[in-house]
Amino acid sequence: MIYSKEVEEMCTVSQGVHHGCAPIPEEAKWVQAKKVEDISGFTHGVGWCAPQQGACKLSLNVKDGIIQEALVETIGCSGMTHSAAMAAEILPGLTVMEALNTDLVCDAINTAMRELFLQIVYGRSQSAFSEGGLQIGAGLEDLGKGLRSQVGTMYGTLKKGPRYLEMAEGYVTGIALDKEDQIIGYQFVNLGKMTDFIKKGDDPTTAYEKSKGQYGRVDDAVKIIDPRKE
Repeated sequence: MIYSKEVEEMCTVSQGVHHGCAPIPEEAKWVQAKKVEDISGFTHGVGWCAPQQGACKLSLNVKDGIIQEALVETIGCSGMTHSAAMAAEILPGLTVMEALNTDLVCDAINTAMRELFLQIVYGRSQSAFSEGGLQIGAGLEDLGKGLRSQVGTMYGTLKKGPRYLEMAEGYVTGIALDKEDQIIGYQFVNLGKMTDFIKKGDDPTTAYEKSKGQYGRVDDAVKIIDPRKE
């Protein structure tokens, strides 16, 4: 270490008020994170690309600084799905510092990693007060039983009003309207369940019928319209 002449000639003054970094809540204990391996937790980050045409939700399960589990969900950009496939291969096994400084192929995924890094190093994790943290595989719980992303897609115009296209329950097949043409419910088909039924041997028509459902006052509707055509 090289010091300037001015520093060499200075006398030493103790840093008496420095008590170390602030402890963060981490898996039911308080941790003074000084090294990468001090970081553990399960948390999420959301990122966006430069033209802001797509977004990514990134969920990581970190144990002792090493990423053990990664869930990469993207929306709005077709190329981003392929980038997510690569990121899912890249992330597990990296430290959170390596992941922060690794090109994760897509701007949105890189931004999500940056935001998630800030969350986890400040102790803002979903597992902050869970003893031992969350098990590896907890990321899949965000997807529900069908292991599909929770997606909502709505569209509206001033001239023609709103259209529900996709809800958490599934693909919207019909919008229920009352006598004033206001939405009072919707019909849907759960594509995850339908695919599972087909894989188990059901013919597509049977699988489709078994996967249908409705929400709201559909039975009171004056009419039901196809949101994509009517």
